[in-house]
Amino acid sequence: MPAFVSLFSIVALANPVSDSTHVAVKPVHETHAITHDTVTHAEEAHVEAGHEEKHGGPVNEKDEVQAYIEHHLQDSHDFYFFADGESGKHYGFSLPVILWDNGIQFFSSSKFHNEKELAEVNGNFYKMVHGKIYKSDAQGTVTYDAHHHPTNVKPLDFSITKNVLSMLLVSALLLFMFTSLAKSYKRGPIPTGFGRILEPLIIFIRDEVAIPNIGETKYRKYMGFLLTVFFFIWLLNLLGMTPIGINVTGNIAVTVCLALFTYIITQFSANKDYWGHIFWMPGVPVPMKIILAPIELLGTLTKPFALLIRLFANITAGHVVIMSLIAMIFVGKNLAADMPISIGLTLFISVIELLVAFLQAFIFTMLSSLFIGMAVQDHHHEGHEHHDGHDYSDNSIV
Repeated sequence: MPAFVSLFSIVALANPVSDSTHVAVKPVHETHAITHDTVTHAEEAHVEAGHEEKHGGPVNEKDEVQAYIEHHLQDSHDFYFFADGESGKHYGFSLPVILWDNGIQFFSSSKFHNEKELAEVNGNFYKMVHGKIYKSDAQGTVTYDAHHHPTNVKPLDFSITKNVLSMLLVSALLLFMFTSLAKSYKRGPIPTGFGRILEPLIIFIRDEVAIPNIGETKYRKYMGFLLTVFFFIWLLNLLGMTPIGINVTGNIAVTVCLALFTYIITQFSANKDYWGHIFWMPGVPVPMKIILAPIELLGTLTKPFALLIRLFANITAGHVVIMSLIAMIFVGKNLAADMPISIGLTLFISVIELLVAFLQAFIFTMLSSLFIGMAVQDHHHEGHEHHDGHDYSDNSIV
């Protein structure tokens, strides 16, 4: 299951949605081609106008801070640990680029050298612009439209980006954790080693999430998915709290994939009572049934949408707040006064973010189980109630 989740996320992340911050060249009204020379002249004109972009050295301007925060929130074809401000060197490692362009093209992202170089692979030329890979020519020509968006052909990108690598590592960790727990149960009823930490969390998801929302007779079928989603999101959130700059659950493509799994499982598990309440609600006049049917059908889409937006917005907001608090030190330029305040607030927010990392994983899992439970529960109408008028079905959701 973890590998399955990662596979779909890789496809969704094939073309990252966010563009990195860049110096916009003043566009013209017609589509035009920009080569290395024209870009150089445009940058020189930009500098002469007093808008020189600073490279290297300490981050001390608001625009630079904003660019750094946006860069932290984005996916990348390289894995950087830190950078030397004086020399401008980045320390980390490159990741494999996998393109489908008249066949599979496989090479290292180091060929791009921070988007400054042209990559030549098997007679094909590729240029990276704002984190996306476009097909080019031997001169590195990139054409832009009036809004400064590249119009070059973009090959299908299946690269192992920073977020994809993080998901694969977490998936491998989940596989190892649950395999070890299963083996420990074979040796006896009480788990040993790390299984002692996992067992209370698994029991918590079972007794407090799955059974109350899905029912004692049907919850086991969905425990694999619920446990995978909970630990997958939680570990990724914790990984995002580390200084290595990973923001997987803050990527809308990942949360869309996770919510899509919940939606598919819910719809394919739904019984006839669930669909009956959507398309022909019992006990409601016929004209109202016709009006409510499309609204109820739309409601099946808004539920997973709420899941993906809640996870994406909360995680992204947490990263932005922490990075902004750290930036206070550099923007204020008063280390004696700003550093204690900035570090204190950052530590406080980081502790809260640790709670949010668990809370968002729990909420996503709980709501997923609730939606599944609403789809599989048995509804009782006239003739099936007890004498006191209450429904005591084992699968009813409180």
